[in-house]
Amino acid sequence: MAAVVVSNGPSNPPSSTIYVKNLEERIKVDQLKEALTEIFSEYGNVIDLVAKTNLKAKGQAFVVFDEPQAAERAIKEIQGFELFDKPMVLDYAKSKSDATVEREGNADEFEAHKRRRLAEKERKQANEAAEAQKKLKRSVAANGPEAAARPAKASRGAGLKSSNPAAGAVVPEEYLPPNKILFVQNLPESYDVDGLTSIFGRFEGFREVRLVPSRKGIAFVEYEAEAGAISAKESTAGMALGEEGKVIKVVYQRK
Repeated sequence: MAAVVVSNGPSNPPSSTIYVKNLEERIKVDQLKEALTEIFSEYGNVIDLVAKTNLKAKGQAFVVFDEPQAAERAIKEIQGFELFDKPMVLDYAKSKSDATVEREGNADEFEAHKRRRLAEKERKQANEAAEAQKKLKRSVAANGPEAAARPAKASRGAGLKSSNPAAGAVVPEEYLPPNKILFVQNLPESYDVDGLTSIFGRFEGFREVRLVPSRKGIAFVEYEAEAGAISAKESTAGMALGEEGKVIKVVYQRK
């Protein structure tokens, strides 16, 4: 492995988790994880290593040690060295890993950490969808009414309710930012307030279930704070209910 000079040191505060980027994207994840584990294990006990296959996460990985001193040694020694002909760029992770929190804290702290992480992920997705909406509107404004009059192809994940850009874009339900009210859809007709309370009432800060008299199969579930709603959504989304096994959809209420 040849060394490559890296001028900038870590930009984040020391922690037990290292963020690795500029990895070769064409290498299979299993092969990449095996290589990273072999390299970083020389500097301490690696308790977790995360590398994903989705497009946004390609070329990146998180290496979790059991102590920050091991992470410090690894960054000093490995920074800029080549793996699969590309120099690795290392920094401390911005937040604690699941493995670290689970190891250092109790069950309640671990659940709270997961809720915060999930909320942050959903806020980021909502911001990305909102930014895509702004870009679309700017594009329509720049190209004039002729462009707006032309039908546009539907784009998956773009958050469009209409194929016409002039009709405006909205954030898809799946990417709405967290709030304390859940919107539950595709409910079996047999489920009433009591039945839904038995499911959603077990989460922190539960307030009430509200059915919509004129609409079958939907309900609103309210909590005292976002934390309860986040935990409930994470645990119940995709749950199958009733004799027919209807899969419910759980999203945050659109404000």
